[in-house]
Amino acid sequence: MALVGSPNVGKSAIFNYLTSRYVTVSNYPGTTVDVSRGELKIEGKKYEVIDTPGIYALIPLTDEERVTRQLIFCEQPDLVVHVADAKNIRRMLLLTLQLLDAGLPVILNLNMIDESQKLGIRINTRRLSDVLGIPVNTSSAVKKYGLDTLKKEIVLYQAKEPVRLLFSDDIEQAITLISSLLQNNYNTTDRMAALLLLQGDEVILNSVSSEPDFPKIIAVKRQLAARYNDNLDYILTVQRQVMVDNIIGLVMNYTETNKSRSAEKIGRLTREPITGIPILILVLYFGLYMFVGQFGAGYLVDYIDENIFKKVISPLVQAFIYQHTSVEWLQSLIVGEYGIFSLGFRYAAVIILPIVGTFFLAFAILEDCGYLPRLALLVDRLFKNFGLNGRAVIPLTLGLGCGTMAVMVTRTLESRRERILATFLLSLTIPCSAQLGLVLAIISGNSISVAIWAMFVGLVFIIVGWLAARLMPGGPSAFYMEIPPLRMPIWSNIIIKAYTRMSWYFIEILPVFIITSVLLWIGDQSGILSSIIAATEPAMTLLGLPKEAAQAFLLGFFRRDYGAAGLYDMCTAGLLNDAQLLVAAITLTLFVPCVAQLVVMVKERGIFVSMIMILLIIGIAFSAGMGIHWMLTLLGGIWGY
Repeated sequence: MALVGSPNVGKSAIFNYLTSRYVTVSNYPGTTVDVSRGELKIEGKKYEVIDTPGIYALIPLTDEERVTRQLIFCEQPDLVVHVADAKNIRRMLLLTLQLLDAGLPVILNLNMIDESQKLGIRINTRRLSDVLGIPVNTSSAVKKYGLDTLKKEIVLYQAKEPVRLLFSDDIEQAITLISSLLQNNYNTTDRMAALLLLQGDEVILNSVSSEPDFPKIIAVKRQLAARYNDNLDYILTVQRQVMVDNIIGLVMNYTETNKSRSAEKIGRLTREPITGIPILILVLYFGLYMFVGQFGAGYLVDYIDENIFKKVISPLVQAFIYQHTSVEWLQSLIVGEYGIFSLGFRYAAVIILPIVGTFFLAFAILEDCGYLPRLALLVDRLFKNFGLNGRAVIPLTLGLGCGTMAVMVTRTLESRRERILATFLLSLTIPCSAQLGLVLAIISGNSISVAIWAMFVGLVFIIVGWLAARLMPGGPSAFYMEIPPLRMPIWSNIIIKAYTRMSWYFIEILPVFIITSVLLWIGDQSGILSSIIAATEPAMTLLGLPKEAAQAFLLGFFRRDYGAAGLYDMCTAGLLNDAQLLVAAITLTLFVPCVAQLVVMVKERGIFVSMIMILLIIGIAFSAGMGIHWMLTLLGGIWGY
C-alpha cells in the first residue's frame, strides 16, 4: 500500500499512525531519495506501507516526484491511498484523476478536514465517492480523527472500475488511436501512457521510440497538436482542471468565515517584505538569540555544567574510576584532559545537547504553525540572486539545527546546481545550533560584537552566494510550494518532533565525540597532538589569537560545535579579550564542516565537488578572520577593542 500526495498534506503523520514502530528508511534504488516502509496489521492481514515523497503530478519535475512515479508504476501497489489537503481540494483532485487514469486502485483520503471546515468549506464525501467511483475518507491526522475509519476502508476495499472522465472528442480519439498502437509494457495503462506521451513526458517518449509503429504514434500526436495554439501539456491540464471544477461544483460548498479572512490577513503579513522582514527579525531575535542563545547556550549549559556535572556527576565518576583502577593511562583515557567522559561525554551531553534541544523545539514550533513555507515565499526573490529559490530556506534554516541533516534535505531542491550551491552555503556560513549557541554565549557580553559577527557572516553569505551563482552555469528553477494555513501549534506534535530530532542528533554525535576524544588522547600521549598544534600556531598569530586557540580549531575539524566548545572553555578561563573572541567566533563559524557533515557531503555531492568546497571554505574562513583582525586593530580605539 502506497501513501501518495503533495508535500505538506500529512502523509507522514498518517504513515506513522498506521505503521507504529515498524519502520525502515532507505534510499530508493539508484537515487538519494529516502523512502519509508512500514508494516500494518489489521484483522489478521499484513500490509507493507510505503510513504512516498511528495508529488504534484505524474509528470515529474524533481527527484522526489520521479521516485514516487517510478515506485507506483514499477512496484504496482495493491492499494494507493491518495492523501489530499481538504482545504485545497480543487488542486488536489488533479492528481486523483491522473491516478485513476493510470488504472491504480485508489482510496481518496481528505486530510485536515477540521481546518477546511473552520474555513467554511463543506465537502459532500458520499457524492464525491459516487462521482469518482472510489472510496473517500476524511481525517485530521494531527488530531487522530478519521484514521480508524481509514483502516476500515483499507480492509474493506474492493477494486472496481472507476468512473472515467473524458477529455474533448479529438483528444479522446488520439488517446484511443495511440493506445491501440502501443505494444510495449509501460507499467501503467495504455491510456495513461498515451496521455503522458501527449504531455511530452521524456521517459515515455524514450520508451515509445522502440515501438514498431513509432512513426504513426508521433504522427497522431503532431496532428492533434496542430489543432491547438498552445502545447498539448497545457491543453490537457486545462481540460482536466475543467473536470475538477465540475466535480467541485457538485460536491463542495464554501462560505467565507471571519476566521478564514483573519488567517489570510495574518498569513499575508508574514509573506510581504514590508511586514514580513520585521516579523522575521522578531522570530530570529526571540527564537534564536533569546531562546537558543541566551536560555539554551547561556542559562541551561551553565546550570547543567556548573551545578550538576562539575559538582555532582564528575566527582562521582572520578572517584569511581580512581577507586576501581590504578592504571594511570586508563584513568587518563576516561577522566583526563582529553578523556572519553570528561571531554567527549561532557561536550556532547552537557554543552551541546541543551543547545540543540532548544533549537529543535523552536524549529518544531515554526514548522507546526506553518511559518516556514511563508518564510520561503518571503526570501524567494532574494535567494534568486544566489542561484536558489525560496525552497532552499528549508534546508538552510534546518542547518541552524544540524548541518548533517540539512545537507540531506537539499535533496528536495530541483536541480543539481541548486543542491551544490545550497550545500556550499550551508557548509560555509550556517552554524549548527550547538555552534551558534556557543558563539552567541561567548560574545553576547558585547552587543557590538554580536552585531559585527552577524553582519560579517551575513555579508560573506551574500558575496559568496552571489559569486557562486554567477560562476556556475544555469539558473534557479521555478518556485512552487504548498502553503499550509497558519495554525496554533499542537504541543504534543512539537514535543515528539523535537524529541525525535534530539535523539537522532545525540545518537549521531556521541560516537563521534567519543572517537574524537580517543584520537586526541592518543595524539596527546604520543606527542603528535602538540606537534600539530605547534604547526598551526603561525595561523593563530595571523588571526591575532593566542597559540592555545589552535586546539579549538583542531577540535573544530572533528565537529564545528566541538571547536566552539573548546573556544567556550577558553572564554570561561579568561584567555581571550573581546576582539580575539570576535575574530575566533567569525573564523570558526566559517570554518570547515564537521566530519559527519563532510561524510554526508561526499555521499550526496561526490568527493571531487566536496573537496573543492572544503578548500574554498578553509581559504575563505582564514581570509575573513585575518580581515576582521586587521579591521579591529585599525579601528580598535573607536569601538573599544
